[in-house]
Amino acid sequence: MSENEIRSQIASKEDEITRIEEEASKKEASSEKQTESEYRPKISDAESKLSAEEGSLEEASAKAAEWTAKKKELTTSVKNLKKEKITLTKEKDKKLKTKLKEIASDKKTKISAIQGEIKLLNKELKLLSKPSSEP
Repeated sequence: MSENEIRSQIASKEDEITRIEEEASKKEASSEKQTESEYRPKISDAESKLSAEEGSLEEASAKAAEWTAKKKELTTSVKNLKKEKITLTKEKDKKLKTKLKEIASDKKTKISAIQGEIKLLNKELKLLSKPSSEP
């Protein structure tokens, strides 16, 4: 083979490489465009959903924090009210017991006084009955 033939083959091969590179470049651009058009709406939809869900998450987190604070506040309030109820129930029972003792004591005192009067009246009755039975 002559030098010109070899140079011609080299040039032909270089042209083939250039053609392959150009084809690959066109295919790359076409693939990028096709892939972009296929995924752009899906990505936009996902971004839109993500944004909405992030907003919902932020709202839920804020409400959760609010309810956690409210729960803590109500737990303290309920605990205090339970203590107050127990204290008031004990005070009520104690006061009622004291009043009932006073009433029982007063009743006993009054009954004792009346029973004393009855004894005196019975003695008086006996005394009145004795002279009338003796002739």
